Amino acid sequence: MRDTSGTPRMLRRPRPLRRALLAVVSTLALAAGAATAASPSASASVPPPPSGWTQVFADDFDGPAGSGVNTSNWQYATGKGYPGGPANWGTGEIETMTSSTDNVSLDGSGNLRITPRRDASGNWTSGRIETNRTDFQPPAGGKLRVESRIQVPNVTGAAAKGYWPAFWMLGAPYRGNYWNWPAVGELDIMENTQGNNTVFATMHCGTSPGGPCNETSGIGGSTTCQGTTCQAGFHTYRMEWDRSTSVEEIRFYLDGVNYHTVRENQVDATTWSNATDHGFYIILNVAMGGGFPDAFGGGPDAGTQPGHSMLVDYVQVLSSGGGGTTPPPTGNRDAYSAIQAESYDAQSGVMTESTSDSGGGQNVGALANGDWLQFKGVNFGSNAARQFSARVASGAGANISGLVEVRLDSRSNAPIGSFAVGSTGGWQSWRTIPANISNVTGTHDVYLTFTSGQPADFVNVNWFTFGH
Repeated sequence: MRDTSGTPRMLRRPRPLRRALLAVVSTLALAAGAATAASPSASASVPPPPSGWTQVFADDFDGPAGSGVNTSNWQYATGKGYPGGPANWGTGEIETMTSSTDNVSLDGSGNLRITPRRDASGNWTSGRIETNRTDFQPPAGGKLRVESRIQVPNVTGAAAKGYWPAFWMLGAPYRGNYWNWPAVGELDIMENTQGNNTVFATMHCGTSPGGPCNETSGIGGSTTCQGTTCQAGFHTYRMEWDRSTSVEEIRFYLDGVNYHTVRENQVDATTWSNATDHGFYIILNVAMGGGFPDAFGGGPDAGTQPGHSMLVDYVQVLSSGGGGTTPPPTGNRDAYSAIQAESYDAQSGVMTESTSDSGGGQNVGALANGDWLQFKGVNFGSNAARQFSARVASGAGANISGLVEVRLDSRSNAPIGSFAVGSTGGWQSWRTIPANISNVTGTHDVYLTFTSGQPADFVNVNWFTFGH
């Protein structure tokens, strides 16, 4: 497998090294001379939901200039990749993501700003934030709308070389796994590069390279910003995921105009189910360099200007029809979204405590032989789950270990899968451990049971999830 530059590269990664299409290149050439009109207002309130829609998430980024984001809504993704995941976020980008307000802060005028910076040694830093929630998906028979009003970095020409701002979503099973892309699905609502007046929308799914979703390119489309360029003013970028139609659709919009649609019948049923039968989380970031900029001329280089921010006025998630995308009530849990361990319906021998793991919140602990957790009504759907993974930590002493087991419907039933765990280096030293399970479909009560040959505590659990 080779990227567009002809350089060999690894296939495992969370995001694609997208290839340029000749048609897109010609579009960029036309777009470069687009006229620029007066910029719309730099700050606007989150718009009220239209009739028939319910707001399930919103952040208008109001707050003092120089302050960080609301960590009740967002978590920072830092470094050069997820812990244990592919290097350079799997895309070849070169920056180090930080939580510093030099890179991610509010501007005091109702906007988030994500700002790439370069130090005296030529090292780039930037910012990437992700929603804590991973449950964004349409209700059965309903719709989901994910929208943001954004001004991409206002830099063009040689000074923009290597800039890669994006507003996008990843399937919930990716969080904590980091090697199951593209099967778990990716929805790119807005991507831009090199300061060109063109934005891209893409769905990624299936296998890579090639496969039913044409990876690493994905199923994509592009358009240009009208009136004012994407760099010179704010524009509204939207994705609508529609389960109310006979053929499910995912539609992408720029300023209310639908310019790209992906339909369920464009791929086989298994590929679609694997990519969509779970929740998603939202990401905002500005990368520097990587496969996508490489396809349009490369960079950054010595002529690239640091310090140009992507401005985000608001992010809003709306739901229409069905029951919305609020966290699942007892008896209606999605097997393919992360199930927080502390959300149990019943337990024995368990305590909860604050966790230092990514995203914060709580974990369950003091787990030892004979302890258990019950989670009612976990929906596995009609496409069989074959994998289980859990986020665990252990400060157990030498020669102390045990099994984390999954049982269905009764604690007395045989486990459908398990994994062994001993010390991970500390009770807050978190690790995601996968295991195979017997094929599961339908809706079941799930029990996590803990078995050991000795009585000492051997594991903490933050969350768990299932996969195909």
